[in-house]
Amino acid sequence: MKQLLTSTVAASALLLALGMASATAQETLDPKAKQGGAITITYKDDVATLDPAIGYDWQNWSMIKSLFDGLMDYEPGTTTLRPELAESYEISPDGKTFTFKLRKGVKFHNGREMTAEDVKYSLDRVTNPKTQSPGAGFFASINGYDDVAGGKSESLAGVTVVDPSTVKIELSRPDATFLHVMAINFSHVVPKEEVEKYGADFGKHPVGTGAYKMAEWTLGQRLVFERNADYWHKGLPYIDKITFEIGQEPIVALLRLQNGEVDVPGDGIPPAKFQEVMADPAQKARVVEGGQLQTGYVTMNTQMAPFDNVKVRQAVNMAINKDRIVKLINNRAVPANQPLPPSMPGYDKAFTGYAFDVDKAKALLGEAGHPDGFETELFVMNTDPNPRIAQAIQQDLSAIGIKASIQSLAQANVIAAGGEKNGAPMIWSGGMAWIADFPDPSNFYGPILGCGGAVQGGWNWAWYCNKDLDEKAAAADSIVDPAKAEERAKLWGEIYAKIMADAPWAPVFNEQRFTMKSPRMGGDDKLYVDPVHIPINYDYVYVNDVQ
Repeated sequence: MKQLLTSTVAASALLLALGMASATAQETLDPKAKQGGAITITYKDDVATLDPAIGYDWQNWSMIKSLFDGLMDYEPGTTTLRPELAESYEISPDGKTFTFKLRKGVKFHNGREMTAEDVKYSLDRVTNPKTQSPGAGFFASINGYDDVAGGKSESLAGVTVVDPSTVKIELSRPDATFLHVMAINFSHVVPKEEVEKYGADFGKHPVGTGAYKMAEWTLGQRLVFERNADYWHKGLPYIDKITFEIGQEPIVALLRLQNGEVDVPGDGIPPAKFQEVMADPAQKARVVEGGQLQTGYVTMNTQMAPFDNVKVRQAVNMAINKDRIVKLINNRAVPANQPLPPSMPGYDKAFTGYAFDVDKAKALLGEAGHPDGFETELFVMNTDPNPRIAQAIQQDLSAIGIKASIQSLAQANVIAAGGEKNGAPMIWSGGMAWIADFPDPSNFYGPILGCGGAVQGGWNWAWYCNKDLDEKAAAADSIVDPAKAEERAKLWGEIYAKIMADAPWAPVFNEQRFTMKSPRMGGDDKLYVDPVHIPINYDYVYVNDVQ
C-alpha cells in the first residue's frame, strides 16, 4: 500500500551481501527548524481505526505513523533504512537471525518504559489470527509463523527476548525484505496493558511511543494529535498540534485552503478543480506532486461465480478502455498492463497485457458460458473521481453484456467488503489503490495477491491463491545477494506474468498524486513540518518539499 519511496534498492539485501554486521541510527535535527505551531488537515471520511496491527488504508497509515514507532524506519524521502526504536542491530552470516538492541528510556504515551517484551508481544499479536491483521502475511518468514497463523500457538517461536533491551528474531529462510517489514506500521510496538484494557476498541484509544499522542477523537468531526513531550528523539516533533477535520468534501476543503482556513486538504486536489489550480501561478506554486510506486486496478473475486472462470476475468481485462479512464483524471496517470508499476524491479517492459478489444471480450464471455453477459456489483470508494471512474468501467462492461451496479461507499466499508470472502464481486481500488509499503516487487504480491492476504480482513480482494506462485515468491525473496538482483527481478517478472494469465485483476493505471500546502507551511519564519512525523499521506510527497 502506502509508503512513498523514491528508489528501489533492497537495503537489507545489500547489508547482508556487504557483510555488515550492524547498523546504528544517525539522528540529526534540521538547524532551520523552529518549534511550535499547529496545523489543520481535512478529510472527507472518518478513520476506521488507528491500531497499527489493523489500519491499512492511505488515510490512517500516516496517522498511525505519527502515534507509533517500529524497530526500523527510513531516512526521509529515501529508501535508506535506519534503526528507530532499535538503537542498532546485527545480522548473522547466514542472513537468518536478526538481533536488535533497543533504545533505553523510550516511553509509551502512558508513561511506561518500552522493553523487548513489548516488541515480542506486538509481533505475536499482529500474526495471531484473532487480531485479523491484514498485514499478518508480511511476517511469514519468522520461525513459528505457521503455528501461530494456524492457531496452534499464540507465540512466535522465532522471536526471543534476550534481555529487557535485546530481542532476537530468527527466520525460517533468508528474506531480502525483512528489514523493510520491520519498518512498516504492522511492526510498530504497542503496550499489552492498553490493548487488553480497550480490547477491540484499542484502535480508537491508541497508545504508542510516537511523536504525537491522541488528545481528542470526536467521531465524524475531528481528531486532535498533540506533541509527545517525552518523545525519545529530543527536539522532535516540531509542530505542537495537528487537527484533522472530518466530513469535509474535497472541493470545500480546497476553498478553505485558498481562504487560509486549513493547511492541507488531505484528500488532495479535486480532479474537477485540477486544471483551474494548475492554471493559477500562485496556487500552482503550492502544489506538491507525488511520484508513486502505485497501481490502480479492478479486482474480481475468484471465489465468486462467474469470476471463478478465468475467461470471464480475461474478458473484463479486454473490455476496459484504460486510455479513456486516464483522460477522466486529466492525464495524471499512465495506462497499466500488469500489477507492478513501471519503476519497480521486476516490471516487464516487453509485456503487453490485454489489449482493449470488445469483440474478443464478448467471444471470451461466450466461451465461458455467458453469451448474453450477467449481472454483478462493482464496489467503489465514494470520493471523486472514483465514482466517475467506476461509471466509465460500468459503461465498458455493459458493452460486452456485463451489467454492473455500482456500490459507492465510504472507504472503510469498501475495504470491509473486500475483506469478506463473499463480500464484493468486483472492486475498483481507486482511493485505496496499491502503493508500495516498501520498494520491492514482493510487496505487490504477498498482501494483495498471495495466499497470505486471502483471509478475512485481508487486502487480497480477488481472494486469489496460487500455492505454486507462493513457493516461487518465497524462492525469489530468498535471493539476498545484490549481484543476483537481475535474477531475482526476472523471477518476479515471471510470477506477475502468470498472475496476469490468471487475471484476478484488471490493472488500469499508474497514477501521480497531487495535493497542496498552505502558505503558512515551510521553513524560515513559517511553520516547520518534520518530514518524518507529519501525518500527511505518503502518496503525497510531503517529505523534501515542506522544509
